[in-house]
Amino acid sequence: MENGLGFSHFLAQIDQIGTSVLILLLSLSVASWYLIISKSVSNFIATRRANLFLENFWKLNSLQELQLNIKNLPNDNAFSELAKQAIETTKNSQKVGLEKIAASGVNELLTRTLKNGLEQESTRIESGLTIIASAGSAAPYIGLFGTVWGIYHALIQIGLSGQGTLDKVAGPVGEALIMTALGLAVAIPAVLAYNAFIRRNRIWMSKLDDFAHDLYTIITVDNQSNKQPEAAIQNQPHSFSVVVDTPVFEAKQ
Repeated sequence: MENGLGFSHFLAQIDQIGTSVLILLLSLSVASWYLIISKSVSNFIATRRANLFLENFWKLNSLQELQLNIKNLPNDNAFSELAKQAIETTKNSQKVGLEKIAASGVNELLTRTLKNGLEQESTRIESGLTIIASAGSAAPYIGLFGTVWGIYHALIQIGLSGQGTLDKVAGPVGEALIMTALGLAVAIPAVLAYNAFIRRNRIWMSKLDDFAHDLYTIITVDNQSNKQPEAAIQNQPHSFSVVVDTPVFEAKQ
């Protein structure tokens, strides 16, 4: 068998189309690995910050205490952003004309604010997943195209040389199959990472949706309590566990 066969020999004898295929696969690999690493680090930091915020959040005893301390809580995660948006909406609803925006008053305005917050977070965490999904689905076919093109040219060269023995065919054909291997090497990590991110995002949005329910309940119960006569309030214990008819905040999956 001839010496010098291998990936370097393959690179030396491929044409412009084969080079374009290699560059495309390399670009997809670099882009997907960049997103995989950056999103993994970002998700880890976001989860740690959210857990710290929730730990401090549930130590507060009332909505008034939350309103006083919300600025001191870290504003570096989706949960704190959602809480601050809800508090700001409640405060600003007292301004003249703002309640007219919502058909059912402050509760409707708060519902829309929480839903918008959930949709914005859902859009944010989905950024970059399209590229990872594209790399996972397209890379094998791009590699297969490079293999077919390489085998075609290898067979033409063998035909022109007039030497069709096994030792002459195996080298060029085997080198062409490198394209398929490269396509799989790009696709497999991208597919695994995409599935992992989709699962993480589903769990993340489920937790954020539950937190939105809790925020709605806490704020609406407190507002209802403030509207009651003072005598009635004195006879009732202040609690956030009152069951109210809350809307369903469903995040986009």
